[in-house]
Amino acid sequence: MTEEPEQAAEGQTEQEQHEETGLDLARSIARGLAGKTGPLRRRTTRPKRFEPRSSSAHPDDRDPQTLDASLGRFVAEQGWQTELRVHGVFTRWPAIVGREVAEHVTPESYVDGRLVVRTDSTAWATQMKLLAATVVRRLNEELGDGTIEVIDVLGPHVPRWTSGRLRVKGRGPRDTYG
Repeated sequence: MTEEPEQAAEGQTEQEQHEETGLDLARSIARGLAGKTGPLRRRTTRPKRFEPRSSSAHPDDRDPQTLDASLGRFVAEQGWQTELRVHGVFTRWPAIVGREVAEHVTPESYVDGRLVVRTDSTAWATQMKLLAATVVRRLNEELGDGTIEVIDVLGPHVPRWTSGRLRVKGRGPRDTYG
């Protein structure tokens, strides 16, 4: 009887004699399943395909943009081109109307083709009303035709003399502000 196990051991391969535990057991199970579900393939990790974050040789929207281009696109989307050009004129006011006029007349607002200017005296308000057509022409040369249609001239800010506890009846002071 001792001869039979030895002879059986001689006829068996080394793999069959090995006790199947751990990794060897997992491999034998995988070999057994391979015929039933198809061949087992070793998984290789391929890098996922992503769109490139940088652009190619030709410039496009993915490239870094300058602040000027980004703001220009934003202003165009909002429809603020005319308002920004007009308010840019406010900063260049002395160059457009002249130093002497700019010392006495300041632009205040722009709404729908109407430019409102304020003068520091009634004499300059009268002078500005006479110069309005010339100033409108110069502004439209700067901004584009039809941007400024009318200039509304306002006189100086003056105190109110018609209200208060110590009011004196009558016409009050006249043009004493310039």
